[in-house]
Amino acid sequence: MNWTLLDDISQIADIKKKSFEHPVIVFKHSTRCAISSMAKSRLERQWDGPALPNVEVYLLDLIAHRDISNAITSELGVYHESPQVIIVADGEPVYDDSHMGISFSSIQKALTATAN
Repeated sequence: MNWTLLDDISQIADIKKKSFEHPVIVFKHSTRCAISSMAKSRLERQWDGPALPNVEVYLLDLIAHRDISNAITSELGVYHESPQVIIVADGEPVYDDSHMGISFSSIQKALTATAN
């Protein structure tokens, strides 16, 4: 899995812009939370990049960049959770889930539904 680190607040505008070309996934991860580490690890093990060739995936370290998480809540209108996955398409959040709901299959289903 090829994460792009989300470590600058200006990247939110880039994510929204890129989402008009292809879906963008943001994974909000707390490095101090065992559940978050488990969800991230499970997603990395399940990830099938060839099945989602036109998807970009960002990783946000919530401990280091809480300001970016707050900006995502404000700009995308998605209530903050941790861990959390958010799919952005056409500049808008089209899917989000958290905790044990985070899986490759749920992301793939959401992306399929978004494409139709």
